Amino acid sequence: MAEQQIENVVIVGSGPAAWSAAIYTARAELKPLVFEGAITEDNRQRGTLPLGQLALTTEVENFAGFPAGDLSGYFDTAFDERKAKELNSTHHKKGVSGPELMELMRQQAKNFGTRIVTDDIVSCDLSQRPFTLKTLGGKEVQAQAVIVATGARANYLGLPSEDKFKNMGVSACAVCDGALPRFRNKPLVVVGGGDSAMEEATFLTKFASTVYIVHRRDEFRASRIMAERALKNEKIEVKWNSVIDEVLGDDKNGVTGVRIRNSSDDSQTEELEAAGYFAAIGHTPNVDFLDGQVELKQNGYIQWTTPFRTNTSVEGVFAAGDVADDYYKQAITAAGSGCQAALDAERWLAEQE
Repeated sequence: MAEQQIENVVIVGSGPAAWSAAIYTARAELKPLVFEGAITEDNRQRGTLPLGQLALTTEVENFAGFPAGDLSGYFDTAFDERKAKELNSTHHKKGVSGPELMELMRQQAKNFGTRIVTDDIVSCDLSQRPFTLKTLGGKEVQAQAVIVATGARANYLGLPSEDKFKNMGVSACAVCDGALPRFRNKPLVVVGGGDSAMEEATFLTKFASTVYIVHRRDEFRASRIMAERALKNEKIEVKWNSVIDEVLGDDKNGVTGVRIRNSSDDSQTEELEAAGYFAAIGHTPNVDFLDGQVELKQNGYIQWTTPFRTNTSVEGVFAAGDVADDYYKQAITAAGSGCQAALDAERWLAEQE
């Protein structure tokens, strides 16, 4: 029986952090193996399909290097004929979209020799090297180093209407999407009562005519300074003791409003006109497969144990992107930390070997 190959580095994830890590480790001749995730209904429902959260967004206006413009000719040269035709059929010719950016990153990693497996890592043994990782398909792989870049999924209320209008006015990132033309000078809705909701609502006032904060209680759980900042903003109107009953809209216009219901009296409902609905009720890092073997922060994100490095509590395991970043949560910062993790892993492996 042939001896199992031990990989230099396995990267788990398929967002900006994962593909940046793959590009850098591939160019360093580490021959990375990427597990980009499985294409399953469960992953679709959770928002964890291959290509990450960015594949669930439309226009990307804030990733450096992609100004507004027609990329169709570039797709023709960057991809094979089938993939180029697929992307050109949906390209809006106003710059790059989330799925397009992810496909470009993935292709760039492949060009340098990255091997890609479309499967989930569902468990692992990090107690000894080489580390052992198990896939959803039942296979095992061993690795000298692991880069965890599985990201964090946005929390939603779970309404069917939320899912229906994702990318059509439903978002979980005001900084990512708030400046889009569909939201400018129109009323918007933010759901939540913590610091994230206050930040999202305050940020959206730069573009919206009015921002409604819908909160199920009669006071915010946000810090006092964040709450006061939101309450003093003339563009923000709070709907206290209220929950979202349904996101309203149609296939042509996307979100057109929401119906809210009094949290203490189900008979009281109100419809708010709105062009956008922003869920600000937190994110959940995708760390289940680690089974508590890596130190986490109190909020569930992976703890970086060395300042300005991507090291985790397990020597040889590194974390990049939103699975460790609970503050910035941007595509460009995720990509940067993917580069860091690759360099950290490369230097660590050199020290070991």
